[in-house]
Amino acid sequence: MKYGAKPVTGRMNTAFLRSAGVILGATGLAKQLSAVGPARVLDTPDPLLGLPFRQLLLLVGLGELIVAFFCLFVNRPRFDLFAVGCLSTNFLLYRMGLWLIGWHRPCGCMGSLTELLHIPPRLADNVMKVVLAYLLMGSYGLLLGRWWRMRVDTGSARDLGGT
Repeated sequence: MKYGAKPVTGRMNTAFLRSAGVILGATGLAKQLSAVGPARVLDTPDPLLGLPFRQLLLLVGLGELIVAFFCLFVNRPRFDLFAVGCLSTNFLLYRMGLWLIGWHRPCGCMGSLTELLHIPPRLADNVMKVVLAYLLMGSYGLLLGRWWRMRVDTGSARDLGGT
């Protein structure tokens, strides 16, 4: 292993996890605030899971806030990366499920925050797709890098006669 590789990857982990924590904290809070709003559309069932949008936003928002807390305040990079990866994988699977059933409306991932900020729903949906790609590629890329370094380090020790 090259000298200096671990501090660089450690900084990458930290930077990614902090950014993921901020993103998930913001979207989780937006979902929580939207879910307690008066919009009647929140009482209609989600087309994929069947839960009312209000309950879905509350549950998913809570999950995002929990993962955000770990990313920002708990120093367990492997666990934190795994949690971001699992959560973002679920978001991807949900979006794929919507696509498979023919649901082509913008995702309500930001709740009614888009209306409050006067952001067109299609723009918000596209931004959230980019955010999803960032969370997926960042978490899986850093986890794969950690796995690879551990494998190389272990192999190096055996090649040198170590245990």
